[in-house]
Amino acid sequence: MTTARQAARQRRRRRRLMLATTLAVAAASVLAYLVIGWLPDRREGAAPAAATPAASAQVRAATPTGTDTPNASESPNASESPTASGSPSASGSPSPIATGAPVPTAGETTARARPSATDTTTPQSSRTASTTAPPSAGRIRPGGTYTGVATAYEAKDGNGACLLGPSPDLMIAAMNTTDYETSRACGAHIRVRAANGKSITVRITNECPLPCAPGQLDLSQEAFAKLADLKVGRIPITWELLSPSTSETVSIRYKSGSSPHWCAVQAIGHRNPVARLEVKSGDGWRQLPRTAYNYFLSANGGGCGNSIRITDIYGERLTVTGIALRPDAVQPTGVQFARH
Repeated sequence: MTTARQAARQRRRRRRLMLATTLAVAAASVLAYLVIGWLPDRREGAAPAAATPAASAQVRAATPTGTDTPNASESPNASESPTASGSPSASGSPSPIATGAPVPTAGETTARARPSATDTTTPQSSRTASTTAPPSAGRIRPGGTYTGVATAYEAKDGNGACLLGPSPDLMIAAMNTTDYETSRACGAHIRVRAANGKSITVRITNECPLPCAPGQLDLSQEAFAKLADLKVGRIPITWELLSPSTSETVSIRYKSGSSPHWCAVQAIGHRNPVARLEVKSGDGWRQLPRTAYNYFLSANGGGCGNSIRITDIYGERLTVTGIALRPDAVQPTGVQFARH
C-alpha cells in the first residue's frame, strides 16, 4: 500500500515537472519572437547609391611650376557685374566708380602701401575651355562684319585710353565710344577692309569719343596710310574681329597705387577680348567691375593679391595663381587663350 502511494506521488511530480518545462520553453519562444520583431532591419539602406561624377571639359596649359585647377562647376557664362565708367586722372588715380560697384569705406582708397620689391612669387596657370557656354561677347561679336568709316589720328607711342602702354608697332586704332563699350574692345585685333580692296590688321588701344559714330575706327596715321592717302582723311570701311596667331602670352598688371586695401588689375597681351576678370575672395570668386580705362576695380581691396581668373568672349577661362601685388609690374602668366 505504501509503495503504491509513493509511485503515485512520483507520477504527479513528473507531470508537474514536464508541465513547468513546457511552459518555460513556450515563454522563451514567445520572448525570442518578440525580440526578433523589435530588431531593425539591417539590410535597409546598406547599399548606398553610387556617386555620379560631374562632367568636366578642361584643357591644361603647360607652365614652368605647376597648375591650379578652377572649379569646373562654375560657369564662365554667368551674368556680369555693373561696369564702371570713370576715366583715370592725370595722376593715375581712378575717378569715382559707377553705381553697383563695391562702395569703399573711409581710408580704403587712400591707403597706398607698396609691397616689398623682393617678392619673387612665380605665377602658376591653368586653362579651362567651356564647351557649352555661348560666346560672352558684347557689341563686337565673332563672325560679325561691321560697316563704318575710317579716319586718322597721330598715335605717338601708341598708348591710349586702354592704358596698355607704348605699342611695339603702330598698327593700332581707336574704337568709337559705342563699340568701345567701357573698354571691352581693348586689345581686340581687327581686320579692316577698304573699298579699294586693301586690308590691314590693327589692335584696339584707344577710344574715339563722340562725334565718332558706331562702326567708325580712328586709325593711327601709319595704319590709315596703308589703305589710302592721308590727304583723303575719311574712307568707307568694313571690319571684323580676329583671333590671330601669336607667340605672346597673357600678362597681368596691377595699377599704380594698388594695395591690399584698393587695387585695379588688368590683363594685357590677350589674343581674344576679355569678357570678365575675377579674383579669389574667401571661399569663392568675386567678379570685378570694369572701368573705361581698361582696369578691373576692387574698391575695398577684396581679392587684391589673390588668384585671378579671366574669361574671353568665347567662354574660355584662364586661372592664374602666384601673381604678386606689385603696382606697374607686368607679370607673365605663361598661358594664352585658344585661337578661333
